[in-house]
Amino acid sequence: MKVLVPIKRVIDANIKIRVKSDSSAVELNNVKMAMNPFCEIAVEEAIRLREAGLVEEIILVTIGAPQCQETIRTGLAMGADRGVLVEADNDTEPLGVAKLIHAITLRENPRLVLLGKQAIDGDNNQTGQMLAGLLGWSIGSFISKLEVDGDNVNVVREVDGGLEKVALSLPAVATVDLRLNEPRYASLPNIMKAKKKPIDVLTPEELGVDVSRRTRVVNVEEPPGRDAGVQVSSAEELVDKLRNEAKVI
Repeated sequence: MKVLVPIKRVIDANIKIRVKSDSSAVELNNVKMAMNPFCEIAVEEAIRLREAGLVEEIILVTIGAPQCQETIRTGLAMGADRGVLVEADNDTEPLGVAKLIHAITLRENPRLVLLGKQAIDGDNNQTGQMLAGLLGWSIGSFISKLEVDGDNVNVVREVDGGLEKVALSLPAVATVDLRLNEPRYASLPNIMKAKKKPIDVLTPEELGVDVSRRTRVVNVEEPPGRDAGVQVSSAEELVDKLRNEAKVI
């Protein structure tokens, strides 16, 4: 079985986000970038499936600037086999991303597409669902457990009411959540091997996909600061503050 894993290059999760002085976007110059944490989990799960003898090839795909090859190399060092970079704007909308991955999926013909449930920059949580709709495939989202059983994929979804077990028919799309696994660190030998693994570079035009934006960012602002908390000596004082100061009850 072949698995396709879309990944994204984002600002490192440990870096404090700064807004540009003109409030047009988030500052990306001289900022440390890394693979989206949810994407790392998807790559790790694909590698574990291959180690279990269920997967023959793992293909990474990302959309963005040429620097995104660094992110692909990170996934190749973890254990993926090859990569595909579609050179496009870093702020390509989820629908455009889904259309590009759809085109790559038709080219590569995988049985399973594994991707993070969302990217930590836009937090849209849309690409996986849109991709499944474009492909007409079954989808399991917010997955915390995944097992391949023949032509089915049994998954456990994290939903508001707890956990939900779903059986998906292959081919399928799965979006992974934090508790699925813990990604491995790439070893030095694998980092060196990753430099020789192939990365195909394509453009949206070559794939026949229109990625023009359909929305416009009006303004970007940092969230307002929060007042420091205070300690109360009794439940009565807490209720009084909630009623008369916070006015929430």
